[in-house]
Amino acid sequence: VTSLQAGLEISSDIGFPAILRPAFTLGGTGGGIAYNIEEFTEILESGLELSMTGQVLVEESVLGWKEYELEVMRDKRDNVVIICSIENFDPMGVHTGDSITVAPAQTLSDKEYQRMRDASIAIIREIGVETGGSNIQFAVNPEDGRMVVIEMNPRVSRSSALASKATGFPIAKIAAKLAVGLTLNEIPNDITRETPACFEPVIDYVVVKFPRFAFEKFPEADATLTTQMKSVGEVMAIGRTFKEALNKAIRSLELDCYGMERRQVADLYELRLKLSVPNSERLFFIAEAFRRGLDLAEIHELSRIDPWFLYNVRQIVELEDAVGSFATAGGLEALPAELLYKAKAYGLADRRIGDLLDCTEPAVRSRRRELGMLPVYKMVDTCAAEFKAYTPYFYSTYEKPYQTGRTRETIAGGQALPGDGKKIMILGSGPNRIGQGIEFDYCCVHAVLACRDLGYETIMVNCNPETVSTDYDTADRLYFEPLTAEDVLNIIETEKPEGIILQFGGQTPLKLAVPLWEAGVKILGTSPDAVDRAEDRKRFKEMLHKLNLKQPQSFTAMSVEEALAAVQSIGFPVIVRPSYVLGGRAMEIVYSNDRLQDYMRRAISVSMEHPVLIEKYLEDAIEVDVDALSDGTDTVIAGIMEHIEVAGIHSGDSACSLPPYSISPGTMAEISIQSKALAEELGVRGLMNVQYAIKNGDIYILEVNPRASRTIPFVSKATGIPFAKLATRVICGQSLAAQRLAGEVNIPYVAIKEAVFPFNKFPGVDVILGPEMKSTGEVMGIDADFGLAYAKSQAASNNKIPTAGRIFISVKDRDKESIVAIAARLQAMGMNIVATQGTARYLEGQGIVVDVINKVGAGRPHIVDIIKNREVDFIVNTVAGAQAQQDSLLIRRSALHYRVPYTTTVAGAQAAVTAMESMKGKEMNIKSIQEYHTLIKGWSPQ
Repeated sequence: VTSLQAGLEISSDIGFPAILRPAFTLGGTGGGIAYNIEEFTEILESGLELSMTGQVLVEESVLGWKEYELEVMRDKRDNVVIICSIENFDPMGVHTGDSITVAPAQTLSDKEYQRMRDASIAIIREIGVETGGSNIQFAVNPEDGRMVVIEMNPRVSRSSALASKATGFPIAKIAAKLAVGLTLNEIPNDITRETPACFEPVIDYVVVKFPRFAFEKFPEADATLTTQMKSVGEVMAIGRTFKEALNKAIRSLELDCYGMERRQVADLYELRLKLSVPNSERLFFIAEAFRRGLDLAEIHELSRIDPWFLYNVRQIVELEDAVGSFATAGGLEALPAELLYKAKAYGLADRRIGDLLDCTEPAVRSRRRELGMLPVYKMVDTCAAEFKAYTPYFYSTYEKPYQTGRTRETIAGGQALPGDGKKIMILGSGPNRIGQGIEFDYCCVHAVLACRDLGYETIMVNCNPETVSTDYDTADRLYFEPLTAEDVLNIIETEKPEGIILQFGGQTPLKLAVPLWEAGVKILGTSPDAVDRAEDRKRFKEMLHKLNLKQPQSFTAMSVEEALAAVQSIGFPVIVRPSYVLGGRAMEIVYSNDRLQDYMRRAISVSMEHPVLIEKYLEDAIEVDVDALSDGTDTVIAGIMEHIEVAGIHSGDSACSLPPYSISPGTMAEISIQSKALAEELGVRGLMNVQYAIKNGDIYILEVNPRASRTIPFVSKATGIPFAKLATRVICGQSLAAQRLAGEVNIPYVAIKEAVFPFNKFPGVDVILGPEMKSTGEVMGIDADFGLAYAKSQAASNNKIPTAGRIFISVKDRDKESIVAIAARLQAMGMNIVATQGTARYLEGQGIVVDVINKVGAGRPHIVDIIKNREVDFIVNTVAGAQAQQDSLLIRRSALHYRVPYTTTVAGAQAAVTAMESMKGKEMNIKSIQEYHTLIKGWSPQ
């Protein structure tokens, strides 16, 4: 349908619930399930607004049906192959990106599979896909076997990446070859080197994809899973059985969860609700339901999840109960070897077995080794071992017989036979999530390439199917395994590398530094102790005191009482930061004792073993990010970036400029000196990131991360200098002098990094930013000056800045003085200004011509009315205090919904006005990145 009226007419025929899917949107954006006419109208209006073509599909409900998808590929000669079948653990009604999925399909009969296969081939032919892959989704009614087609994507999709990694069949690579004229029978299979691409992959293992969510970042969001995707990343695990792959996927998620751990519910009523309403933890509530005595039939009735999957979950729960029964009956020593083997064959982590037996993970590992119970590594070979595989791409499993004293070759199971050359292992970044995304995979891939150039055999360990590091041809040897101490140590034991690199995968490998170091693993680059000095808030403070460097007035606290005592000395507002957290997790600006007490109770649960830093919040300070590269003797500053938003907004959520646009040369020089002093004191070998705040000419150090940072790809792309590669050479023993690196690079143009947010996925969530990171990605704008570069960055992040029209301004009292100059510049450009009464009165008193509009709740028409009527072209809205934030929430949500560009900071407004002035007076430059790089003089590393 293309109109509300047409949709309402159709709804009376289709009935409720009804499924709505906007055309040409990504991840189900704007879609949903309508159970009544009010919800139908709301979702349809939103979908028509968000669809690029103003079109929404309204279809009958198939909620509760089983969902499948086939990855299909066709060439110009009508050769068609089915690459992979995938089955959703969750029934219809949950976006496939938010469901646990399994490959190959587990519950399809051969007859049903052949019907799907025939339908897929007919569809791809009818659509006319001649050179490439397609993803075709089906639903099957478990009651009568009726099959319907849900949708067809004539392109590569998220599932294509999964299917490629699951089978070893590189869909995008082969699609590109088909596009330039080759046919499937002419393209060789990289893995077998014998079979062509027209041989359909056959796999003799099970692959489980498990989505990663970030609802803890958005507590106001509705965590119900629907047809609109809400996950921020995913992991993939491979095992010989569904149970093994599922358990490996759980511990890959990095939620500090190692198995079917218990979930607290008030009563059976709440538990049944958790089973019937799709949510990100439903798998764990299913396990809890089995523990509480609900039978399989009732759980199936509530969840509509296929009984086969539920039966497998019940088997895992029963096994965990059997292992746990020995906690009070002799413990680990009394646990029968057969039961321990069964637990490992089911994919249970040593940590989980230890938790069940009230013993430590190292104790379980030691017991396993005594029994000769070690994993074997199988190849991913696309042809179920029918042909020899040449690409070393492995997953672990446990097989019989196991016995003490097995040789290295039998440990490897005859497949993952390690070579004898110089080897370096690189740990990847795990699942994409807020605070750690594709930027760390960029660093890992560059590290692989640099190690290879230096003559090392490279070993990559990662579990993310969306990344380049998990391509089978990136590293010399790829282990698709969870990034836990157990799994990494098992691989090290097999491969025996010369050393391991941790600093490119973000917080994921860094957390493993101490357990790996304690196990005797050689960690290359910056030492684990240096990492701890930077990450532990107390040790960090001691280091700054030693170097006589400034930090905002602060105390560390391990309890609510210590926190309250600290704040008496510091005074509010304070910013509170736990140790060893990612993406500003649990960081907060606190203005009262009540909020501080509430915060401390939550923060202690996030980082129990390390102190919380309570620090004076520097209001209106300029924040600066610095990336540096050090070899332990010399340090080079890769980039100094000025944040556009003031300090207090997480660096990952703030736009930033390279080079800085308002910092004096003297301050820049002092920042460089301090960064080098920190690198020397910590003994950094490789990359380091430092965050500063500048207020009234004073420089304060906020944080030091002795690892690759989120900004390294940005700095590398802006300058053309591959800092992750150079850092890898340093880690491997090559000095900066040997690489001919000296001095800092100065770029004669401006690059702006801007964050991209998922707010449109979470209705009701406020877009106001703070110290906890919420962005899921970023873009870069590059041009001759700040204004043009900033304008490009905003256009790229769907916040396009206008050059004419009506600007709405509503700011908190503290911002009124600084907004006057901004309003004057807008007026000088011919913009019309509209404001709510308080802001309007202040601006008029300063000689600015302003139209007055009502606040929401103060009469009609109000500001939201004119946003809906498209009478506003840009919004400047800053707030102070919880009540004011709540009162103006509707303004910001309306701006998001009706795609009106906005800013919630004065600094953002200043940048936007500068961009408007540049766009009016200058022409944008369109150049390749290589053309910009040729403008840099004096820096050409070998």
